[in-house]
Amino acid sequence: MRIMLDTNILISIAIFHSNTLKELLVNICDHHTLVLSSYIIEELKDVVKKKFPNQSNHLNQFLYQIPYELNYIPLEVLSNCDIRIRDKKDLPILHSAILSDVDIFITGDKDFKYISIERPEILTASEFLEKY
Repeated sequence: MRIMLDTNILISIAIFHSNTLKELLVNICDHHTLVLSSYIIEELKDVVKKKFPNQSNHLNQFLYQIPYELNYIPLEVLSNCDIRIRDKKDLPILHSAILSDVDIFITGDKDFKYISIERPEILTASEFLEKY
């Protein structure tokens, strides 16, 4: 399966070293294809630069060490999505997952739970680990 991780999941793995989420990442990298969009990578770098400036080098090392498929999606395309979501800042992330044609999108953001779409399946990390 093709699986995309939300920015909050990636920060928890790379910066906070969550063991559960590291287990999730190993599972995905060993048995599936990790897909990241250019938007998520840029958002990840921006958040780390603002909130954890001394971790930027660590983040770069983390991104070099994990295998993933990178999908470049122009911002103009990301803004043309008509799905309703409470936090409009999350719309480009969801649209990235849709345009990247992933099977599963894993997030810790509760706003995504209330979105009803056919694909991708939206799961939390614990839901993914229980199911797969």
